[in-house]
This record gives sequence, C-alpha cells and structure tokens, in this order.
Amino acid sequence: MNDTLSQLAEVLEQRKQQSADKSYVASLYAKGLDTILKKIGEEATETVIAAKNGDKQQIIYETADLWFHCMVMLANQDLHPKDVLQELERRFGLSGLEEKAQRSQ
Repeated sequence: MNDTLSQLAEVLEQRKQQSADKSYVASLYAKGLDTILKKIGEEATETVIAAKNGDKQQIIYETADLWFHCMVMLANQDLHPKDVLQELERRFGLSGLEEKAQRSQ
C-alpha cells in the first residue's frame, strides 16, 4: 500500500486520542459522523467545480481535500485505506458492467 496513505491513516488514528481543541481531525471526530459526511460533501462539490473550471492545480488540491476527509470517515468507522484498496484490487480485471451486475445479485 502507498506509504503516504498508511502514514496518514496512522496519524488519523492517533488523532482519536487528542483533544478536539488541539486537532482539526479530533474536532471532526468529536462532532460526529454527520459533520464528517457534510465535509465530504463540501469537498466533493469543490472538486467538481475545480474540474469544471479545468484548473489542474485546483483539481489536485480539492481532490486531496476530498481524499483526506474520506480517510477521516474511514477511520471514524474503524476502517483503513487498505480495505478500499483491497476492494479496488478485487475489481481489477472486471469490466464495470460485470462488477455492477455482481452487486445486484
């Protein structure tokens, strides 16, 4: 797995033990899942706008924010980026249509 994702996942786990007034991530955990999900929605919208505007640097910046907040959500749910990567690996070699058909069974 990518070292950056592993390192970030480790930091996000550590933030669960920190005070909400000392860590942005700890404050998200303290506010709960709805706040984390709202933040993901905001970042997803900003990513879409950046893509529509075609500014590559802004697309990268907003996508990083989106991924970061998705990782906060995963950690909040006691999941790890490796869980998502394993799912992507499982899908490798399947067409999108095949994968979608398997979900409906």
